[in-house]
Amino acid sequence: MSQEKVDRYKKDKANRKQQMRKQKMQGIVRKAVLSLAALALVGWLGYSAWESWDSNRERPVAEVNYDSVSDYLNTLTTSETE
Repeated sequence: MSQEKVDRYKKDKANRKQQMRKQKMQGIVRKAVLSLAALALVGWLGYSAWESWDSNRERPVAEVNYDSVSDYLNTLTTSETE
């Protein structure tokens, strides 16, 4: 039994750098994914809040007087009929 422990320790020690590198990379990837998810959530919440606020604002209304255009078009149609 003791020899098995020694062999297992040697095997683990030989792969320790690779295992540590793998764990470190998994940690980095996990943090990156969580950061992107958090950023997407904050962006979505901000966009939703902006849309909600913007939709409740009063829109400016502009009135356009088309009398001049109507008169011009009427003169064109009357010129063609004569």
